[in-house]
Amino acid sequence: MGRERQRDGSGMTRAIETLFYDGRCPLCRREVALLRKLADDGLAFQDIHSATAARLPATEALLKSLHLQRADGVMVTGLAANVAVWQHTVFGALWRVLLWPGVRSVAHGCYDRWAQRRYNRLYGCAGTAAES
Repeated sequence: MGRERQRDGSGMTRAIETLFYDGRCPLCRREVALLRKLADDGLAFQDIHSATAARLPATEALLKSLHLQRADGVMVTGLAANVAVWQHTVFGALWRVLLWPGVRSVAHGCYDRWAQRRYNRLYGCAGTAAES
């Protein structure tokens, strides 16, 4: 996962990034369905609940914030992961605005609050609920 390679139209191989998403979250499933239609072939999708790869963060951490594993194995999280994922679509430039100085701190705060509310709504505050 995350380090796979795929041939592009020119016969060259390109690295694949892997988005880890919560397959039990209706909103997450809808966004992934849209991304599957819009994204280039450099993005792979992995439901957290069926992920078996070693060296992944704990399931609870994966559920609390979006995670994207770069082709080199580096894990990007939260708002940065969301923006990075959308770079695989024609809408990437629009999402980069969220990383501009001044905008980034507000967007980061909004994302973190939303992610915590989503996690609490779906899994409650107990860490063990996410493991089931």
